[in-house]
Parts: sequence; C-alpha cells; structure tokens
Amino acid sequence: MGHWDPGHERLLWFFLGLVIAFVLIRISVRMIRAKVRWWPGNVTPGGTHIHHVVFGVVAMMLGGVIGLAVPDDSGDWRLWSAGLFGVGTALVLDEFALILHLRDVYWTQAGRLSVDAVFLAVGLTGLLLLGAKPLDYGLLPDLNLPAHVAGALIALVDLAFAVVALLKGKIWTGLLGLLLPPLAEIGALRLARPNSPWARWRYRAGSRKLSVAIRREARYRQPLILLKIRCQEFISGRHDLPEAPQERLIQVVDQPEPVQEKAGAPARG
Repeated sequence: MGHWDPGHERLLWFFLGLVIAFVLIRISVRMIRAKVRWWPGNVTPGGTHIHHVVFGVVAMMLGGVIGLAVPDDSGDWRLWSAGLFGVGTALVLDEFALILHLRDVYWTQAGRLSVDAVFLAVGLTGLLLLGAKPLDYGLLPDLNLPAHVAGALIALVDLAFAVVALLKGKIWTGLLGLLLPPLAEIGALRLARPNSPWARWRYRAGSRKLSVAIRREARYRQPLILLKIRCQEFISGRHDLPEAPQERLIQVVDQPEPVQEKAGAPARG
C-alpha cells in the first residue's frame, strides 16, 4: 500500500471494516436464529433487546470523532478510526429495514432491504477503491472549455442520467451510475420498470410501452431478482418469516354509552 495516498488507505480500512463486520454479524444472527446453545445470543440487559444498530451508531460516532480529532500525521489512529467507522456502518446498514419501518422486520421479506443496503455500500466503496470518480467521465482534456466549467457540465449531465434511472425504478443502476456514468445512461435510456414513478407518470394504462415493460419485468427482471435473493440469502440467511401486524400507535377513545330513552318518550330520529 506504499503507493496509495492516505485517503485510499483509510478507504481500504473502512471497506475491510464494513465487509468483515457484516460477515461476522450475519454469522452471529444466524447462530442465534438456529438456537445454538454455546453461542452467546442476544444482548438483553433487564429484558430489553438491544439491537446491533445501537452498537453501530456508537462505533460510527467513535470512529468519526477520532478521525476528526487526531492530527493528520497520526496515520495509525486515522486508519483505525476509518476501520471502526466501517464496522459501525455495517451494523447500522444491517438493520436499515428496522430503522425504516420502525419495527423488527429483520427476518421478513422487508428485511432484505438491509442486505441490499449493505451490498450497495460495498459496491460503491469497492468502485472508489478501484479508482472510480463520482460524476466523472474523464473527458476534460477533450473539451475546449475551462476545466471547472467542463467538469460542472459533465457532473450535471451524469447526475441527470442517474436521477432518471432512479425514477425509472433502477436503484442499483442509478446509484452505481454515479461512479460509472455509462450505467446511468443505460438505465435512463431503457424502459422504466412497471411500478416506477416514471412509468406511472409517462406510460398510459394499456399503452405499448407499459405492456413491453411488464413483459420484460416478468421475463428478465424477475429471474435476476430471484438469483440475487438466492445469492444474498446464501450469505445472510433466509428472510422468510411472516411480518407481524404493526402495532396501533393511537388508541381509540372510549365512546360514551348511549343514553337510554325514558319510557313513553318519543324516539329521536
């Protein structure tokens, strides 16, 4: 790593902390779910289950503060703080679905969103380590414009393609396209997914575009999604529990008992 700049070294430690912590926490939760006797189990002081997102927030706070507080020449401390921040990020993203829904959906289908979030973070960080630059085609030498003007124009075009891809329901393509702009272009130019905001706004019911989008979703997209789910669940475990009904947050005020009519009194209409 001698030829790497300090920023890339810290990014590598963050990446290692993210990947290693995710693998270890998934091993832990799968052991707990399998009720392995010798495994420590959940942390439940006083009967309160402390989710690992809490430890993740603490680790992110410590890693971030240490990274900001130590001097620039404290190389080892800055590397360790980056690794600790990666560990905290893994623990937080692994329960991203719980934060989003504000209830425990860890092993339900909704819990797959947490695995998607971790995989996306790993993919984006890996691309940065490989030298990808956000919103940059590397076309600046070919443009007869000042560097800052050309850079701003290219960034705006790349960002526009990424936003269109996201509106078309292509989350992975849009986000990864921020680092690999050709992906964002492909996602923006192809048909939208049937249930995406773009399809609701632009494709009329019964139109040819919507029909083609539905056929492509069933023929190509669904098999790819099933393959992705199998790969994810090979690593993270099966998300197959039924989702518990959401608790009611507002209690219904008791209605007063109806007043009984006196005998002989006219009934109210």
